[in-house]
Amino acid sequence: MLTVTFAGCGDAFGSGGRFQACIHLRPETPEAPGAPAALAGPVLLDCGATSLAALRRCGLDPGVIAAVFVSHLHGDHFGGLPFLILDGQFSRRVAPLAIVGPPGTQQRLAAAMECLFPGSTQVRRRFEVSVLELSPGRTLQVAGVTAHAWEASHPSGAPALILRLVVGPTVVAYTGDTAWTPAVGEASHQADLLIAEAYYWDKAVPYHLRYADLAEHEITARRVVLTHMSADMLARQHLATHDTARDGLVITM
Repeated sequence: MLTVTFAGCGDAFGSGGRFQACIHLRPETPEAPGAPAALAGPVLLDCGATSLAALRRCGLDPGVIAAVFVSHLHGDHFGGLPFLILDGQFSRRVAPLAIVGPPGTQQRLAAAMECLFPGSTQVRRRFEVSVLELSPGRTLQVAGVTAHAWEASHPSGAPALILRLVVGPTVVAYTGDTAWTPAVGEASHQADLLIAEAYYWDKAVPYHLRYADLAEHEITARRVVLTHMSADMLARQHLATHDTARDGLVITM
């Protein structure tokens, strides 16, 4: 069983009063004899700048997050990482934290930490922070999660990723931010859940998905939940045939 909590599902600008991207995946610990070993702990899909507040509002402990999978290096998707790391430092965290992101993540994270909290990259901590860079077309396994990556169409100073996570028996696909590309269909093929950007209803905005893009293409995922909605899309979300996210939405799969 996998519990998916949309701690933050908004766009970069807080449309609708929503927190930035922060999706919490918590695998349930198997109890039956012969069940596979438990995963390392909850993981996040993206960690926007507002993520600590979003997690705490949902009653989710940032200190037990085992890994963060970052779709791309814009502040509303990775800007919460310095705060997550420093929170672990001040709360005496000891469990390791893995950051998985596109090429360039390690350098960009270090630069962000030094910009926000000078000297913070040089501090010795009780827990290990490992940064693993995942290129489009590659696969890696972290914290018991297998992550596959496709290239998104969304410039961010580094390759942006469309992700497919295999968490136990459950498959979750995530578009991050991207213009329509066949990779959306490939990454979400027969997934249990596709978490898809729907920035506007039908207005073409460079490097972003519209709801119209999803409606015009065959999506084989068993369930689709729309995120990263602008004010335009929020005003029309009741017209969508797919589910729409809200901060605090919990899905059990």
